[in-house]
Amino acid sequence: MATTSSLISTLFSSPSSSSSLSRSSNTKPTTKIHLSKSLHLHTPTLFLLRPSSPKLTIPLLPKLSIPKPLLLLCTSLALSFTLLLSNADSAAAFVVTSPRKLQSDELATVRLFQENTPSVVYITNLAVKQDAFTLDVLEVPQGSGSGFVWDKEGHIVTNYHVIRGASDLKVTLADQSTYDAKVVGFDQDKDVAVLRVDAPRDKLRPIPIGVSSDLLVGQKVYAIGNPFGLDHTLTTGVISGLRREISSAATGRPIQDVIQTDAAINPGNSGGPLLDSSGNLIGINTAIYSPSGASSGVGFSIPVDTVNGIVDQLVKFGKVTRPILGIKFAPDQSVEQLGVSGVLVLDAPANGPAGKAGLQSTKRDSYGRLILGDIITSVNDKKVTNGSDLYRILDQCKVGEKVIVEVLRGDRKEKIPVILEPKPDES
Repeated sequence: MATTSSLISTLFSSPSSSSSLSRSSNTKPTTKIHLSKSLHLHTPTLFLLRPSSPKLTIPLLPKLSIPKPLLLLCTSLALSFTLLLSNADSAAAFVVTSPRKLQSDELATVRLFQENTPSVVYITNLAVKQDAFTLDVLEVPQGSGSGFVWDKEGHIVTNYHVIRGASDLKVTLADQSTYDAKVVGFDQDKDVAVLRVDAPRDKLRPIPIGVSSDLLVGQKVYAIGNPFGLDHTLTTGVISGLRREISSAATGRPIQDVIQTDAAINPGNSGGPLLDSSGNLIGINTAIYSPSGASSGVGFSIPVDTVNGIVDQLVKFGKVTRPILGIKFAPDQSVEQLGVSGVLVLDAPANGPAGKAGLQSTKRDSYGRLILGDIITSVNDKKVTNGSDLYRILDQCKVGEKVIVEVLRGDRKEKIPVILEPKPDES
């Protein structure tokens, strides 16, 4: 071991270490090898100089009697020690991380969803049923849907068909707190209902109310729902049609000026809000057009301008005082088969507005022959071609207002003044 140390010391300190070592041959070119001291390594280094190649650094091990396994072990330990002391930043270079970058429209959608989900609630419809075997009375869920917070007083707006036939209603807010809900009022004709919960005001986030009169086909819309009470869902699309008409699921009365959208509206999303790109409410998601009951790209929403007036009446009076003529009229197909245009009066009760004004009903004579009643052709000089036209005109009128009804009686036309009245069950 002493011999080895003295050899290494002599190698580093000998003046001849900087001299040139040469090997000559008769047929091969001479390669000069310069031996220099290394400042950081304990092993001398050889620099091979060639005319056309860069300088290469090759470790030169002295010819010592060191076993090869021991040499390999020392080399491995040296490499491990070097990696251990290396900078952590160089090791992190091997981990490739790609930062998540969202486009501006994606950021706007995410922000809209986060800001409006606290206003969307989950509604559970419970009904009382009797067990057929034990005769016990149980409350079982018969339906569910979505809704949204209207104001800080705890009013919740949803569809009427979501709460229809319920004996008990529960509302789950965005923080998963559940409250018993009471029905303030509902409008079956427009499929709108208002509930109320006794929740703390700091937990109630009213949704921003927008306007639906200036909507355009093609603008983006967003439908938020809480279909299963577990978490909120978001679907996006555009307005694919305006001024559509659907029938109320409860009364069959047509609902005019409905918004058509291709945003997916699943059954559990009924009663949820339809928002514009600013996050304002423009409609209530109410129905889908699909034979299978699944979303097929055709959904309908009740416009917020219609909902606004209904909710105000329900909150103030608990009912909607919508005017009626007090008649029963024939289906549109029957009138078309007669070759006339208008609404055929089948019955006008004597105690109703039309009966008091003198409108005539359809009846049979003593021989069983059908005598047609009055056919309404216009109201306040607005043409009436079918039942939808008549409803649309009456929706713009008020209770107690006098309207001029033009009818076709036989082969002549008459104008009859009628004073509109509310429904008997709403008086």
